[in-house]
Amino acid sequence: MPVQLTNKEILELASEVLAIESRAVDTLRSRLNDDFVAACKLCLQTTGRIVVTGMGKSGHVSNKIAATLASTGTPAFFMHPAEAGHGDLGMITNQDLLLAISYSGETNEVVTILPVVKRIGAKLVSITGNPNSTMAKAADAHLDISVTEEACPLNLAPTASTTATLAMGDALAVALLKSRGFTAEDFALSHPSGSLGKRLLLRVSDVMRDGDRIPAVRDNVSLRDGLMEMTDKGLGMTAIVGDNMILKGIFTDGDLRRTLDSGADIHKTSIREVMHSDCKTTSADVLAAEALHLLEENKITSLLVTDDDNRLVGALNIHDLFREGLM
Repeated sequence: MPVQLTNKEILELASEVLAIESRAVDTLRSRLNDDFVAACKLCLQTTGRIVVTGMGKSGHVSNKIAATLASTGTPAFFMHPAEAGHGDLGMITNQDLLLAISYSGETNEVVTILPVVKRIGAKLVSITGNPNSTMAKAADAHLDISVTEEACPLNLAPTASTTATLAMGDALAVALLKSRGFTAEDFALSHPSGSLGKRLLLRVSDVMRDGDRIPAVRDNVSLRDGLMEMTDKGLGMTAIVGDNMILKGIFTDGDLRRTLDSGADIHKTSIREVMHSDCKTTSADVLAAEALHLLEENKITSLLVTDDDNRLVGALNIHDLFREGLM
């Protein structure tokens, strides 16, 4: 029968779950010994891939660990142990390492494939909650993730044990990451569609308007001609250039409001008279994230892009960066 819990009881139960799982993870620290070092070294010595396998809840955890390893510099993939016995063992070569996960260490689907893995010549690292289990004894290195209790009130559903397994997998991935000298730039290369990847890979040259899309007028034209260029290019500003596209200044929407407030005649006023010559610029090879920082720091919405000779080569505004997911 359903039990009607009070708000207080719900919060107390949730707090107890977190406390149990926190203790389970904290206990792992005392088990970081030569076995963990041996597991790391085996992974680092592997010239092929780390093949992670597990059944049931351990399978879901294995999938996540494989994904974490792969995204942090250790080539890895998940292999379903039941499918392995029906042909997927062909994924494993003698250059690979099998990372087998089972809390009991006796999961039939996993235990069944171990002799074949050994025959292939792949190394074996197991993660179990039973150091005396079949999987632990068969392994070249074993990691103990045993817990004193599950967070499940029935002490049945894998909860604290799966959390401990995830944490051990993260510890292994981070140790390998550091050992390989894996950098933020390396991480970005495997996450080109993510926000971090874009911040570390996307450059101004990938975002800026170039060629005929750059709003630019010569410094001898009227303010009216400058406004026509601003309207045509839609960036809320126009660059003012001299010979060979040498940048002279910028005129923005904000400058227009101030100019009109002063009573200037747009037909008779030269844009040279109202432009700003100390405009902020950036270069095409700068990270787009740095350009965004420059915009935010100076409280402006547009940037001009110049080369080493101060020639205008591009333009961008804050909306260009927004479309790229940098904001």
